[in-house]
Amino acid sequence: MVSIPERPAAQPPHATHDVTNQAPLLAPYDASDDSALLEGLRREGAGWAEDGVRHLGLLAGGREAQEWGELANRHEPELRTHDRYGHRVDEVDFHPSWHHLMRTAVAEGLAGAPWADDRPGAHVARTAGGLVWGQTEAGHGCPTSMTYAAVPALRTQPDLAKIYEPLLTSREYDPELRVPTEKPGLLAGMGMTEKQGGSDVRTNTTVATPTAEPGVYTLRGHKWFTSAPMCDVFLVLAQAPGGLSCFLVPRVLPDGSRNTFRIQRLKDKLGNRSNASSEPEFEQTVAWLVGPEGRGVKTIIEMVNCTRLDCVMSSATLMRKTLVEAGHHARHRSAFGARLLDQPLMRNVLADLALESEAATTLTLRLAGAADRAVRGDVGERAFRRIATAVGKYWVTKRGPAFTAEALECLGGNGYVEDSGMPRHYREAPLLSIWEGSGNVNALDVLRALGRDPETAEALFAELALARGADARLDTAVTGLKRQLAETDQAGARRLVERMALALQASLLVRHAPHAVADAFCASRLGGDWGHAFGTLPAGADLDTILERALPARD
Repeated sequence: MVSIPERPAAQPPHATHDVTNQAPLLAPYDASDDSALLEGLRREGAGWAEDGVRHLGLLAGGREAQEWGELANRHEPELRTHDRYGHRVDEVDFHPSWHHLMRTAVAEGLAGAPWADDRPGAHVARTAGGLVWGQTEAGHGCPTSMTYAAVPALRTQPDLAKIYEPLLTSREYDPELRVPTEKPGLLAGMGMTEKQGGSDVRTNTTVATPTAEPGVYTLRGHKWFTSAPMCDVFLVLAQAPGGLSCFLVPRVLPDGSRNTFRIQRLKDKLGNRSNASSEPEFEQTVAWLVGPEGRGVKTIIEMVNCTRLDCVMSSATLMRKTLVEAGHHARHRSAFGARLLDQPLMRNVLADLALESEAATTLTLRLAGAADRAVRGDVGERAFRRIATAVGKYWVTKRGPAFTAEALECLGGNGYVEDSGMPRHYREAPLLSIWEGSGNVNALDVLRALGRDPETAEALFAELALARGADARLDTAVTGLKRQLAETDQAGARRLVERMALALQASLLVRHAPHAVADAFCASRLGGDWGHAFGTLPAGADLDTILERALPARD
C-alpha cells in the first residue's frame, strides 16, 4: 500500500503574490533633469526660458500627464464620416486625454508661438520644451509641429499671413471645427504626398483650377498621408496652370459651410496611434494660393526645415525617455546577487546609450539655435542650418529604433509587455526616419545642398573647425571627411552623411560636454574602438562619470 505524505500546513493565500525585486513606477519624475538639455538651452541663447522648461519637465513627468499619454494611445481616434441624420461631417473623435495633451502643448508655446516672440532664443526654448513635454507621448507632437512649420510658408502670402498668423501663433487650443477667424487659436496640417509619388511631390496629380476670384482656386484630387485631419487649415500641394503650387485649405469656409474634405479612411499605423493620419479626397474644394504659381516646393521648403528639426527633436526625446526608463529599472532591479546598475556589463550598455542620447540632444539644440539665428537674418547660420538639419534628420532618427530596442531590452521581459510603455516607444521610433523624407531622401538632399550651395559645406566645416586640436580622432575624421566629400557619388551618400553627423556630434561634445563623455564618444564613434551593438565601449571609458551625468537623481 502506497503511503500518502502528510501535506504541509496551508500557506496564506497571498504568499505567492508577494511582489519583490520589481522597480517602482517611474512617475513622478522630472523630465527636465537632464544636464545636456539645460546646458544646451543656456548655450543656444534661451537661458531665460529655463524656469519654464523646468516647470514643464515636472508636469511632463507627473503621473497625470503620463497617464494622458497612455490613454491617448489606448483609446485611438475614430473616424465619423456622417452624423446620425446622414449628413457628411468627416470628423475624428479623440479621447479626452488627447485634448489635455494638446491644450498643454499649445499653452506652453510648443506650436506656433515662437514666431510671435521677438526674444532671441524663442525657437530654442520651444525645442527644449518639446524635448521634455514629448516624454508624455509622441503623437500629439504632429499637429503642433505642423502648426509651427506652417507660419514661415504662409508668410510668402502676406495677405493670408495677416489673417491667419496671429491665430496660428496663439496659445489657445480650440478643437471644434468652426470658421477659423472666429476661433481664439488655430492648428495647421499638411497635404503634400500622394499614393503614386510619396516624397516625389512633383508627380502630384491633384489639380487646382482658378476661379473668377483672384487667388482662389478649387482642388480635385486625393492625398495619401495627411496627418491631423481635425486641424483648422492645411497647406496642400496641387498642380495649377503654372505648375506645382502651394495652397491654403480651410476645413470650414468663411460663410460657415464645410469645405469638401472627405476623409476616406484613417491609416492603420505601426505606431503614432494617438494621432489620426488620413486620406482626404478633394472635390471642388476651395483653396487660396500661397506664394506664386509653380513655386510650390520653394514655398514649403522652410516648412520642411522646421518639421525636419522636429523629427530630430522627437527622436532625441524618445532616446532620453527610454534611457531614463532603462536606468530606473536597472537602479531598482537585482540579478545574480547585485543591482543591475552595479553590474559592469549593464553599466557599459547604459553608458553607451547615454552617450548616444547626449549627442542627439546636444545636436538638436544646436540645430534649434541655428534656426533661431537664421530666421533673424544670420546668413552663416542659415547655410549651416540648411545642411546640418538634413544631416541630423538622417542620422539621429536612424539611431532611434536601435536605441529604443536596446533600452527596452534592459527591462527584459518586463519591457516587452504593453503596460511598461516601452513597446509604444519602440513602435514610434521608425516613424521619425520616415516622416519628412526617409533616409535616402535626406542623404540625397545633403548631396543636393553641397552641389547647389557651396556655402553649406563651408558653414559645416567652419563649425567643425571650432573643435580643431581638441581631439586627434576628431581631427582625423574631419580630414577624411573633406577628402570623402570630393569623391562621393549618390551610392555613397549614406556613408558620407553618417560621417558628417558623427563628426558634428563629436565636435559639439568635445567643446561642450565633460571630458569623459567626449572622450568615450570619440573613442567609440570615431576611433573604431567599438562593437556593432550598444554596450561595447572600450575598457578605458569613464562609465561612472557618464552615468552620473546622464541618469536623473533618484532614490
